[in-house]
Amino acid sequence: MPLPDHVARNCLQLRSIECRGFQREGGLWDIEGHLVDTRTYPYASEERGLRDPGFPVHDMWVRLTVNDAFTVVAVATSMDAAPRAACPDIEPAYQGLVGLTIGKGWNQAVRALLGGERGCTHLVELLGPVASTTVQTIAGYRAAQQAAAGAAPAPQIVACHALARSRGGQHGR
Repeated sequence: MPLPDHVARNCLQLRSIECRGFQREGGLWDIEGHLVDTRTYPYASEERGLRDPGFPVHDMWVRLTVNDAFTVVAVATSMDAAPRAACPDIEPAYQGLVGLTIGKGWNQAVRALLGGERGCTHLVELLGPVASTTVQTIAGYRAAQQAAAGAAPAPQIVACHALARSRGGQHGR
C-alpha cells in the first residue's frame, strides 16, 4: 500500500475519475472525463427515493474537442445519474467553454464561467483533470513523435518542483 498504515475503517464513499485522450482524424483531439460517485450503504434521495449501495449518486461525462493550440472547439456533456432531476438542465451552459484555451488561467476561467449556480460542481471539478489530460495527451504524443524522428524534444513547462530550474529542469514549451 503506498500510504502509511491506517486504523480500522469502513469505506463509505467511492469517487472514480477516469480521463482518456484521443487523437481524431483531421488534427483534432478528444479528451473525455468520467466521474462516478457511489456509496457503500443504502441512502435516501429527496427526489429519487431509496437507493441501494453501489447505485451512482453521480455518473457524469464531459468531452472537450480541442485543436493543436489547445483551444476548445466543441463540448459534449452527459449526466447518466444525478441526485436531482434539474441537474441536466445546466448542460447547455458548458457550450460556453468553446473558444477557451487550456493553459495558464484555465481553472479560473472555468470557475468564472461555470462556478456556483452557473454550472454543476461535479462537471466543473472534472474539467481540471480533463485539462491536465489534454496537456499530457498532446504534449506526450508530440514528444514521442519528435523522438521517433530523431528531433530534440521540446522543453517542458516548469509546472512542479521536479522540473524546477534549480533541479536542472527546462523552462518553456
